Amino acid sequence: MKCLSMATMKLSLRELAKTTQDVYERNAARFDNERPKDMHERIWIDRFLDPLPKGGRVLDLGCGAAEPIGAYMAELGYSVIGIDASTAMIDIARTRAPEGDWRLADMRNLNLPERFHGIIGWNSFFHLTREEQRQVLPRLAAHLLPSGVLMLTVGPEDGEVDGHVGDDAVYHSSLALDEYKSILLSVSMEIVDFVAEDPNCDFQTVLMARKLV
Repeated sequence: MKCLSMATMKLSLRELAKTTQDVYERNAARFDNERPKDMHERIWIDRFLDPLPKGGRVLDLGCGAAEPIGAYMAELGYSVIGIDASTAMIDIARTRAPEGDWRLADMRNLNLPERFHGIIGWNSFFHLTREEQRQVLPRLAAHLLPSGVLMLTVGPEDGEVDGHVGDDAVYHSSLALDEYKSILLSVSMEIVDFVAEDPNCDFQTVLMARKLV
Protein backbone atom coordinates (compact mmCIF):
# COMPACT_ATOMS: atom_id res chain seq x y z
CA MET A 1 0.00 0.00 0.00
CA LYS A 2 1.20 3.52 -0.67
CA CYS A 3 3.03 5.65 1.86
CA LEU A 4 1.23 8.29 3.87
CA SER A 5 1.21 11.85 2.56
CA MET A 6 3.11 14.61 4.36
CA ALA A 7 -0.22 16.21 5.33
CA THR A 8 -1.34 13.04 7.04
CA MET A 9 2.01 12.63 8.79
CA LYS A 10 1.07 15.70 10.87
CA LEU A 11 -1.29 13.29 12.65
CA SER A 12 -0.19 9.93 13.93
CA LEU A 13 -2.02 6.98 12.43
CA ARG A 14 -3.77 6.40 15.74
CA GLU A 15 -4.96 10.01 15.80
CA LEU A 16 -6.10 9.97 12.18
CA ALA A 17 -8.10 6.78 12.70
CA LYS A 18 -10.08 8.48 15.46
CA THR A 19 -11.23 11.34 13.20
CA THR A 20 -13.22 9.36 10.59
CA GLN A 21 -16.66 10.03 12.04
CA ASP A 22 -15.93 13.74 12.48
CA VAL A 23 -14.70 13.95 8.88
CA TYR A 24 -17.99 12.55 7.58
CA GLU A 25 -20.05 14.74 9.88
CA ARG A 26 -18.34 17.83 8.47
CA ASN A 27 -18.46 16.70 4.88
CA ALA A 28 -21.75 14.80 4.61
CA ALA A 29 -23.47 17.11 2.12
CA ARG A 30 -20.33 17.57 0.02
CA PHE A 31 -19.59 13.84 0.04
CA ASP A 32 -23.14 13.08 -1.06
CA ASN A 33 -22.93 15.64 -3.87
CA GLU A 34 -19.55 14.43 -5.10
CA ARG A 35 -20.07 10.69 -4.62
CA PRO A 36 -20.50 9.13 -8.11
CA LYS A 37 -24.01 7.77 -8.61
CA ASP A 38 -23.36 5.99 -11.90
CA MET A 39 -23.15 2.60 -10.15
CA HIS A 40 -19.73 1.58 -11.42
CA GLU A 41 -20.04 -0.94 -8.57
CA ARG A 42 -23.02 -2.66 -10.20
CA ILE A 43 -21.01 -5.66 -11.42
CA TRP A 44 -20.05 -6.49 -7.83
CA ILE A 45 -23.36 -5.55 -6.24
CA ASP A 46 -25.15 -7.87 -8.63
CA ARG A 47 -22.65 -10.63 -7.88
CA PHE A 48 -23.30 -10.12 -4.16
CA LEU A 49 -27.07 -10.20 -4.58
CA ASP A 50 -27.24 -13.14 -7.00
CA PRO A 51 -27.10 -15.96 -4.38
CA LEU A 52 -29.47 -14.16 -1.99
CA PRO A 53 -33.16 -15.08 -1.93
CA LYS A 54 -35.45 -12.59 -3.63
CA GLY A 55 -36.65 -10.12 -1.05
CA GLY A 56 -33.89 -11.23 1.33
CA ARG A 57 -32.70 -9.07 4.20
CA VAL A 58 -29.50 -7.09 3.54
CA LEU A 59 -27.41 -5.01 5.95
CA ASP A 60 -25.68 -2.01 4.37
CA LEU A 61 -22.72 -1.14 6.62
CA GLY A 62 -21.79 2.52 6.32
CA CYS A 63 -24.84 3.22 4.16
CA GLY A 64 -24.05 6.93 3.97
CA ALA A 65 -26.83 8.95 2.36
CA ALA A 66 -28.58 5.85 0.95
CA GLU A 67 -27.51 6.36 -2.66
CA PRO A 68 -26.58 4.71 -4.86
CA ILE A 69 -26.08 1.25 -3.31
CA GLY A 70 -28.81 1.08 -0.67
CA ALA A 71 -31.36 2.57 -3.03
CA TYR A 72 -30.37 0.18 -5.82
CA MET A 73 -30.79 -2.90 -3.63
CA ALA A 74 -34.14 -1.65 -2.31
CA GLU A 75 -35.37 -1.00 -5.85
CA LEU A 76 -34.60 -4.64 -6.68
CA GLY A 77 -36.90 -5.72 -3.87
CA TYR A 78 -34.43 -6.55 -1.12
CA SER A 79 -35.22 -5.60 2.48
CA VAL A 80 -32.40 -3.20 3.27
CA ILE A 81 -31.34 -1.99 6.70
CA GLY A 82 -28.67 0.70 6.49
CA ILE A 83 -26.44 1.74 9.36
CA ASP A 84 -23.96 4.59 9.58
CA ALA A 85 -22.05 6.19 12.45
CA SER A 86 -22.55 9.69 11.02
CA THR A 87 -25.66 11.52 12.17
CA ALA A 88 -25.39 13.89 9.21
CA MET A 89 -25.32 11.01 6.73
CA ILE A 90 -28.27 9.25 8.32
CA ASP A 91 -30.23 12.50 8.31
CA ILE A 92 -29.74 12.79 4.54
CA ALA A 93 -30.73 9.15 4.02
CA ARG A 94 -33.91 9.54 6.08
CA THR A 95 -34.86 12.71 4.23
CA ARG A 96 -34.15 11.22 0.81
CA ALA A 97 -35.78 7.84 1.43
CA PRO A 98 -38.11 8.12 4.43
CA GLU A 99 -39.60 4.72 3.66
CA GLY A 100 -36.20 3.11 4.30
CA ASP A 101 -34.77 1.68 7.51
CA TRP A 102 -31.75 3.89 8.20
CA ARG A 103 -30.20 3.55 11.65
CA LEU A 104 -27.50 5.47 13.50
CA ALA A 105 -25.07 2.75 14.57
CA ASP A 106 -21.37 1.94 14.64
CA MET A 107 -20.28 -1.33 13.04
CA ARG A 108 -17.61 -1.69 15.71
CA ASN A 109 -20.40 -2.28 18.25
CA LEU A 110 -22.80 -4.09 15.94
CA ASN A 111 -25.55 -5.83 17.90
CA LEU A 112 -28.79 -5.93 15.93
CA PRO A 113 -31.76 -8.23 16.61
CA GLU A 114 -32.03 -9.14 12.92
CA ARG A 115 -30.00 -11.72 11.03
CA PHE A 116 -29.22 -11.17 7.37
CA HIS A 117 -28.95 -13.03 4.08
CA GLY A 118 -26.24 -10.56 3.05
CA ILE A 119 -24.01 -7.91 4.59
CA ILE A 120 -22.18 -5.34 2.46
CA GLY A 121 -19.56 -2.85 3.60
CA TRP A 122 -18.72 -0.88 0.48
CA ASN A 123 -16.11 1.82 1.13
CA SER A 124 -16.80 1.71 4.86
CA PHE A 125 -15.18 -1.32 6.53
CA PHE A 126 -11.75 -0.17 5.38
CA HIS A 127 -11.99 2.91 7.63
CA LEU A 128 -11.52 0.63 10.65
CA THR A 129 -8.07 0.02 12.04
CA ARG A 130 -6.62 -3.42 11.47
CA GLU A 131 -7.29 -4.41 15.08
CA GLU A 132 -10.89 -3.19 14.78
CA GLN A 133 -11.30 -5.23 11.60
CA ARG A 134 -10.12 -8.33 13.44
CA GLN A 135 -12.75 -7.71 16.11
CA VAL A 136 -15.59 -6.78 13.75
CA LEU A 137 -15.36 -9.69 11.30
CA PRO A 138 -16.72 -12.20 13.87
CA ARG A 139 -19.55 -9.76 14.66
CA LEU A 140 -20.48 -9.67 10.99
CA ALA A 141 -20.40 -13.46 10.75
CA ALA A 142 -22.68 -13.70 13.78
CA HIS A 143 -25.24 -11.45 12.04
CA LEU A 144 -25.39 -13.65 8.93
CA LEU A 145 -27.87 -16.44 8.35
CA PRO A 146 -26.52 -19.82 7.17
CA SER A 147 -25.12 -19.50 3.62
CA GLY A 148 -25.23 -15.71 4.04
CA VAL A 149 -22.90 -13.58 1.93
CA LEU A 150 -20.47 -10.90 3.10
CA MET A 151 -18.89 -8.40 0.70
CA LEU A 152 -16.33 -5.77 1.69
CA THR A 153 -14.01 -3.37 -0.04
CA VAL A 154 -10.56 -3.71 1.48
CA GLY A 155 -6.99 -3.00 0.42
CA PRO A 156 -4.86 -5.05 -1.97
CA GLU A 157 -2.39 -5.85 0.82
CA ASP A 158 -1.72 -5.34 4.51
CA GLY A 159 -1.16 -1.70 5.42
CA GLU A 160 -2.50 1.73 6.25
CA VAL A 161 -3.03 4.65 3.88
CA ASP A 162 -4.63 8.07 3.80
CA GLY A 163 -7.44 9.07 1.51
CA HIS A 164 -9.59 12.17 1.54
CA VAL A 165 -13.18 13.24 2.03
CA GLY A 166 -13.68 16.81 0.93
CA ASP A 167 -10.49 18.56 1.98
CA ASP A 168 -9.93 16.33 5.00
CA ALA A 169 -7.57 13.39 5.27
CA VAL A 170 -9.27 10.13 6.19
CA TYR A 171 -7.86 6.85 7.42
CA HIS A 172 -7.93 3.50 5.57
CA SER A 173 -6.42 0.13 6.42
CA SER A 174 -6.41 -3.48 5.33
CA LEU A 175 -5.26 -6.86 6.51
CA ALA A 176 -3.43 -9.26 4.23
CA LEU A 177 -5.60 -11.69 2.28
CA ASP A 178 -4.22 -14.66 4.23
CA GLU A 179 -5.26 -13.06 7.51
CA TYR A 180 -8.76 -12.34 6.21
CA LYS A 181 -8.96 -16.02 5.19
CA SER A 182 -7.81 -17.19 8.61
CA ILE A 183 -10.22 -14.99 10.58
CA LEU A 184 -13.17 -15.87 8.39
CA LEU A 185 -12.45 -19.60 8.56
CA SER A 186 -12.38 -19.32 12.36
CA VAL A 187 -16.02 -18.14 12.24
CA SER A 188 -17.17 -20.72 9.68
CA MET A 189 -16.84 -18.53 6.61
CA GLU A 190 -14.90 -18.98 3.40
CA ILE A 191 -13.73 -16.45 0.83
CA VAL A 192 -15.40 -17.14 -2.50
CA ASP A 193 -13.98 -14.22 -4.48
CA PHE A 194 -11.20 -11.66 -4.10
CA VAL A 195 -10.05 -9.21 -6.75
CA ALA A 196 -7.28 -6.74 -6.01
CA GLU A 197 -7.67 -3.33 -7.65
CA ASP A 198 -10.34 -4.47 -10.08
CA PRO A 199 -9.94 -2.45 -13.31
CA ASN A 200 -13.64 -3.00 -14.03
CA CYS A 201 -14.64 -1.34 -10.75
CA ASP A 202 -12.57 1.84 -10.45
CA PHE A 203 -9.62 -0.24 -9.19
CA GLN A 204 -11.31 -1.09 -5.93
CA THR A 205 -10.31 -4.24 -4.07
CA VAL A 206 -13.27 -6.48 -3.28
CA LEU A 207 -13.58 -9.47 -0.97
CA MET A 208 -16.65 -11.71 -0.94
CA ALA A 209 -17.20 -14.53 1.55
CA ARG A 210 -19.94 -17.04 2.39
CA LYS A 211 -21.05 -18.41 5.73
CA LEU A 212 -20.78 -22.18 5.83
CA VAL A 213 -23.26 -22.91 8.63
